Amino acid sequence: QVQLVESGGGLVQAGGSLRLSCAASGRTFNDYTMGWFRQAPGKEREFVAAITWDVFIRYGDSVKGRFTISRDNAKKTVYLQMDSLKPDDTAVYYCAVDRSAAIATNIHEYDYWGQGTQVTVSS
Repeated sequence: QVQLVESGGGLVQAGGSLRLSCAASGRTFNDYTMGWFRQAPGKEREFVAAITWDVFIRYGDSVKGRFTISRDNAKKTVYLQMDSLKPDDTAVYYCAVDRSAAIATNIHEYDYWGQGTQVTVSS
């Protein structure tokens, strides 16, 4: 069993930055792929970024060049640095674990999810 707790969401003006954190429990965090997704009201959950145990990274097209995913295995934490934020980035952001350790962009590939953290970008 893996538990995930996201933090760092909030309200920010367009052009600003936020850093999300996701702390994981469990003994084999280092072996997992970690992902970030987001869901805006009335929309499907969208892939944002993922990072494998060996730091292979993939981003969703809408965040490339603005968001950066990273992980600290010693702290069992994955981060999402979000820069140049836009109102369209407003959503609940979720952290997730894929135990297969392969890079994954589909929600169905992920096994555990956090409760989400709200990010609101004002214009």
